[in-house]
Amino acid sequence: MSSLSMRLPDANALRQALAEWARSDGITWVFIAKTLITAFTALWLAYRLELPQPNTVLVSAFIVLQPQSGQVLAKSFYRILGTLAGLTVMVTFIALFAQERVLFLLCVSIWVGLCTAGAARYRDFRAYACLLAGYTAVMIGIPATLHPEGAFMQALWRVLEITLGILCTGVVSALIFPQTSSAALRNALDARFGDFAGLAAAGLEGTLDATRFEQAAARIAAEAVGLENLRNVTAFEDPHMRLRSGRLARLNSEFMQLTTRFHALQRLLDRLRERQAAAVLEVLMPCLVEVGSLLASWHGRPLRDADAAFLAAQLEHCRQQLMAQIREARAKLGHSCPREADQLDFETAAELLYRFAGDLHDYAQTHASLAAHKHAREHWKERFTPKANALAASVAGLRCALLVLVGGVLWIETSWLSGATFTLTSVLIAALSSASPNPKRLSLQLTLGTLLGATLGFVLTFRVLPHLDGFPLLCFVLAPVFALGAFLISRPQWSGYGVGLLVWFCIASLPANLARYDAYTFINEYLAMLLSMGMAVIASMVILPPNRPWLWKRLETELRMRVVHTISDPLKGLSSGFESGTRDLLNQAYGLASGRPDVQRRLLRWMFQVQEVGHAIIELRREQASLPDEPWYAENMPWRNAIRVMGRALIRLFIQPGENNRLRALAAVEHAIHCTRNTHEPRPPHFDTSPLRRTCSYLHFIRTSLLDPSSPLRG
Repeated sequence: MSSLSMRLPDANALRQALAEWARSDGITWVFIAKTLITAFTALWLAYRLELPQPNTVLVSAFIVLQPQSGQVLAKSFYRILGTLAGLTVMVTFIALFAQERVLFLLCVSIWVGLCTAGAARYRDFRAYACLLAGYTAVMIGIPATLHPEGAFMQALWRVLEITLGILCTGVVSALIFPQTSSAALRNALDARFGDFAGLAAAGLEGTLDATRFEQAAARIAAEAVGLENLRNVTAFEDPHMRLRSGRLARLNSEFMQLTTRFHALQRLLDRLRERQAAAVLEVLMPCLVEVGSLLASWHGRPLRDADAAFLAAQLEHCRQQLMAQIREARAKLGHSCPREADQLDFETAAELLYRFAGDLHDYAQTHASLAAHKHAREHWKERFTPKANALAASVAGLRCALLVLVGGVLWIETSWLSGATFTLTSVLIAALSSASPNPKRLSLQLTLGTLLGATLGFVLTFRVLPHLDGFPLLCFVLAPVFALGAFLISRPQWSGYGVGLLVWFCIASLPANLARYDAYTFINEYLAMLLSMGMAVIASMVILPPNRPWLWKRLETELRMRVVHTISDPLKGLSSGFESGTRDLLNQAYGLASGRPDVQRRLLRWMFQVQEVGHAIIELRREQASLPDEPWYAENMPWRNAIRVMGRALIRLFIQPGENNRLRALAAVEHAIHCTRNTHEPRPPHFDTSPLRRTCSYLHFIRTSLLDPSSPLRG
């Protein structure tokens, strides 16, 4: 008995194992169960209501299907908007061109191309509305060309079927073991500070290697974009998170500002270590240890609301200690008669460190404010502004429009009975793959999933379904297929196979209210689907595929232009637009260059360069905007004229990178530093008291960035 009890796990171990299973495989099984409940509920209602096409109900349900309820609600909302837009446009086209199939298909292709371009432009759930506006128009319009006299009623039936599928998915997702987006958002917010604290502590200690730093930069950029999408989704499911939407946006913006400040400080410290500036590093070390030791204590710890309030108090005390240590370090450096460059290095690093502590304090305060339903920090007008390449969006739209035209011409010229399915599948494939960074890979996955669905569908349709009697047996037979598709969807790397299996299995193999067992039609329909998918794969490989150098270079140019915008755009909202735009561009380009580490490293180098110079320019412009009305700060002072000349030189450099332009910009920066340092100012020459000292720090940081031997600006 005793030996048996020794082999059995105790209650605590069993609970821990169950909790771990629930957080991993348990989520997958819950998702599969919810998929089956959604599918069979929607199918039963479609049969019970005698809808003409029950398969449309299930296709709608499967397309909306997501693991998190907030994503389902957001996707459903925009799908309904897209469906109504597609219905309106298609009814108009049918009324105008019902007797002219060529003009009708031309208008449809233009509309679908515009919708696909809009989807590539937005890349969030608004993109889904654009996709559905195009797909729904084709789904309604193509069959209507065969019977234009019943087009309006067919359109209404399609809208009812789509709406029923959406409602079933939303209700099941929200009521049965809901996996809320708000919980995912809070978990992500709680965890990311602990990860960043460990990264920053290692950087201040000097133990952060370049590879880890680059990987962290790419991950942080992706997290910033993902959290903004999650924030938008939570508004659909959680009124408490909707009340905190402004603070959540502020928190994401402050985190981006915080990571940019750390990046600037880390790069400056790396340069000091590379050129062995021992005197500056020695006096700075106590200041670095002060902040680094505080952050090290939070490494790996989730930051709850109460913890954030405690962290804010810690940082407030740390900032007071830090200022005293900086003044003491400045005095020590002054006794050793440092060079002018060492003084500038110290002042720049000390100011970056102090402002980094201030950004940490602001972030902790905003995080702590989430505990209250209402708070003054909710009033936040800055917005996350994603950036999309107009040419890439136009190419995606053109590719989809060409697929519709080719499919339509083939249909008209051959009078193929399954030509409507061929054209409809082309649109759906192009729409689904347009937002993917690798449309070739997604199209191929959808094709293979459809091929699997065709195999299973043929066996079920002609060997199993004729022998069944009753809805329960039908569910029993369909359950393995739906479960397999849901399992594939739950794995991001295999989701294309799952979508292809579920969607096209339902389109071609799901029995209608009046079941038909016609092998000729069945094979013809699947042949049309597979041929159109093959055509979509070829189009994605031939017509300017996005994961190729032409788009990497365009996005790299867009990234460089962010510095130009920091110089020329209005100051209001500039910081948040710069932070979010650079990260969104990097996230897009980094994903498109997957499998090309050399390209990814180059993109990261440009990201670092842009962040360094752009951030310093924004700080410089803020400083000039807040100058007192005193003669030595006047617009016509030589130091301000020199800064304007520097701005023009930097614009030229980032538009046309090269060694000559870099040297010209470097000379302009050094001239601006000289003019600023030689301007009389009746204030103590420290960054906490002197605007000109702070200006020198920003200019010196730009200078060190331009002198970096690894800078991509050298050409």
